[in-house]
Formats: sequence, structure tokens, C-alpha cells
Amino acid sequence: MAEKLSGGSRGKPIRCKAAVCRKPSEPLVIEEIMVAPPMPHEVRVRIIYTSLCHSDLTFWKMKDFPAIFPRILGHEAIGVVESVGEDVNEVSEGDTVIPTFMADCGECGDCNSAKSNLCSKLPFKVSPFMPRYETSRFTDLNGEALYHFLSVSSFTEYTVVDIAHVTKIDSGIPLTKAAGLLSCGVSTGVGAAWRTANVEPGSTVAIFGLGSIGLAVAEGARLCGASRIIGVDVNEDKFEVGKKFGLTDFVNASNSENKSASEVIIEMTDGGADYCFECVGMASVVQEAYASCRKGWGKTIVLGVDRPGSQVSIPANDILCTGKSLMGVLFGGLKPKSDIPILLNRYINMELQLDEFVTHEVTFEDINKAFDLLVEGKCLRCVICMNDQ
Repeated sequence: MAEKLSGGSRGKPIRCKAAVCRKPSEPLVIEEIMVAPPMPHEVRVRIIYTSLCHSDLTFWKMKDFPAIFPRILGHEAIGVVESVGEDVNEVSEGDTVIPTFMADCGECGDCNSAKSNLCSKLPFKVSPFMPRYETSRFTDLNGEALYHFLSVSSFTEYTVVDIAHVTKIDSGIPLTKAAGLLSCGVSTGVGAAWRTANVEPGSTVAIFGLGSIGLAVAEGARLCGASRIIGVDVNEDKFEVGKKFGLTDFVNASNSENKSASEVIIEMTDGGADYCFECVGMASVVQEAYASCRKGWGKTIVLGVDRPGSQVSIPANDILCTGKSLMGVLFGGLKPKSDIPILLNRYINMELQLDEFVTHEVTFEDINKAFDLLVEGKCLRCVICMNDQ
């Protein structure tokens, strides 16, 4: 017999509500599902707050593989451990945790190296299943499998996550709506400036795309002490929003007096920005960001996700003769289990801004409103508050 609530549910399936994506671009369906108990190395989590990211939107619209239906989307969240499987020692029932799409197994050479955050034991992939077993923990009431998303699937009252994808939070830290943003968006942007680029005090930064990721880069650059943070976008209204995250200048990529954005940036910085961040996900913007960074030491970091098969074209002579570097990064180069607690402490100490990214809030039953807001470009992050359980 499945249990509705967590009390006495250890080792048993839980019946709860989830927002299921059954067809691309159609509203999510709030329905009752079954969540199996965790297997070895897995944790079952009661989701408290979740939020909507552009990656969720992308896979919601996508018709072809790796899109797959029916699926439970969502990968930014914070929750409480309901039960643990065998061989789980890091967390216990009742612990507050942040699930992440990036694994941090703590055992492989990459996880034990300061040079990488790309776990080689559980490498990143857009799998519809649990990472160790290639099976699902979700079924609908007809017994049909519901697929997972980015190892988290947070648009449900309960989910199952591999322990490598779970970061425990200090019990003394208040559980807040904004803390769940550290699962993806804010961590990715702040980490890209902090860990990957290692932005230096007094340096110049240019950010292409002022969505939530781009503004998180600005926040990271501000925390690192950048003296000039230039935002590049086609929407001038985003400059006013970006000022609270440290933007000092704005370049309108669609209206720069017959000059390209890179030409404008090179002029205004007397040679180019020290660090450029591509947060749009377009090959042409990657090329423009690379053209905007300074010869000799300029770094361009790619965070945006382009369509499959897209190619970046940069003249070989430019690569050889300019001394610039171009690199991509997942999750901002952060190691979730060690770096998320650092960011959370900076938030608690009022150094890192998180609440400012939360522009809207809806109940779980109104989750489709969050999709509407993001599609219409009306929000940075919409937090979805789960029902009391």
C-alpha cells in the first residue's frame, strides 16, 4: 500500500502530485503519480521550493530526442530528505538538501582534481533515467513509466536523486525560496566569473545576454571586484535591471550606430574586455564575444546552450596570433558539494544577492503560469512553492 505522506513511508512507494509534461509545448498536467523508494546510492527528497529554468523551457518545447515524453521536468530546487537507500552516508532523513544536475561523486580523478568539475564516474548527460541504473523511479497511476530530467526532476512533491547529485545544507541555515536557485542558474553564472574565469579585481567584463544567467555572471564579477561590467543585449530595459547586479555599461547589440557590438566594446575599453561571457546560446554570439576580448590575455567563456549541430567559426590565424582563449563550462566550473555551501554562506552573510533574482512566485497548481511568464520574458526566476504536506 502506497503512502501519501512521508511518515511510515520508508522503503515503500509514495503517492503524490507531480506536474507531468506529456506532450511538447502543451501545459503540464498536475496528476497523482507513484514515486518508488530509493535504491542503493539514492535519496528520496520532498521538494519544498522549485523554480523554472530556460533549460526546462527548451526541453518542454523540444520534439525530438533527447526530448522524451511523458517526463517530469525541473532541476532547480531545495528540499528535505524523506528516506535514503543503502550505501548512503552523507545525508539522513530530515536533512535539507539542494539537488544539482552536475554529479560530484567525490571518488573519481576529476572530482578529486581542482582542475575539473566534470565527474567521470557519472558524466553529465540528458538521460531519461537514474544515472546508475538506467531505470525510472516514477510511474503514473496506470503503471506507465514517467521519465526523469537532468537527474533531478523537481516538478513533483517527491523525487529520487542519486547521492552524487545531492548537496547537504547546514541545518542552521534558514530554508529560503531563493536558495534553490543555487541548483543551476545563479551558481552557473556566479561560478563562471568566480571559479572558471577567476575574474580579477579591477578587470573589465563583457556579458552577452542579460537573462538570469548573464545577470548571475554580473553578480559574480561584482563579487570578484571587476571595475567595469558591460552588458550586451537587444533589450535596453535589461540594463536598469542589471544595475543592481553590478552592470556599469550597456551595449545595444541591435542598434550600435552601424558598428558591431565587438567594435563598440573594443573602443570603450581601449582594446577589448579582459573577460567575455556568452550567455545566449548562439554560435554567432560566441564569435562576437571572442572578437570583443582583449588580445594577449582575453578569455571568452561560453555558458549558452545552442541548438544541436551548431558550429562556431573562428579564423585559425586569429587563434594563433591573438593569444586569446575560448572555453565552455558546465555549472560555472563549480563542484556542487564544496562550492554551493560557500555561495549559500555568502548569501546568508548578505554578500551574494539571490532574492533579487526571484521576480515572481506561484503555487504548484499554477506552475503553467511560470512557463507563461518565462516565455513572455516577464521574469528572471519564478519560484514554485509546493503544497504543505
